[in-house]
Amino acid sequence: MVTRREWLEAGLELLAAEGAPAVTIERLTGKLGVTKGSYYHHFTGTAGFRTALLEYFEAQFTMRLIDSVEREPGTEPWARLQHLLKLVLSDPDSARLEIAVRAWALQDAEARAAQERVDRTRTDYLRELCRGLKADVDADRLAQLLYLILIGSEQVLPPVPTSELREIYAMTLLLATGETLSDEEATHADPH
Repeated sequence: MVTRREWLEAGLELLAAEGAPAVTIERLTGKLGVTKGSYYHHFTGTAGFRTALLEYFEAQFTMRLIDSVEREPGTEPWARLQHLLKLVLSDPDSARLEIAVRAWALQDAEARAAQERVDRTRTDYLRELCRGLKADVDADRLAQLLYLILIGSEQVLPPVPTSELREIYAMTLLLATGETLSDEEATHADPH
């Protein structure tokens, strides 16, 4: 039997590749090679699956990253920010999923509420990190700028390559804080 997680992973893959309209029970069962009974074992119809999919997206692409950074208590905000950037920039394929969720949010109230929650959680966490930096800039605006760089880089066509995005972050943080990213962060080559 296909697990709940496998259903959700398949849903995110379809969402990233083809958008929200492609996430149907028929497409999911075909992708996973199972019957609809397995689907209904885990979800209460399409609405239940979509709610679970949005929650899974939030957990995997927001909370998992924050939790990973916070696993080392007592770490300075600068080190935590570098760790977060490393995690965010390590999966260049996630941009397609982020774009798909934002497009879905333009057409669906539940997706919009989830996207607003994700954006708020992410920027709140960035604000917390930026407020701990030794920078002579408005920490809240710096946090907003760092997030907007990521979102904007995903929206332009073609998307900004990961290596260039690392350089943009390195330059932004140098200008804002006078600190440079570690050599590994600033020079890590784009895996694609």
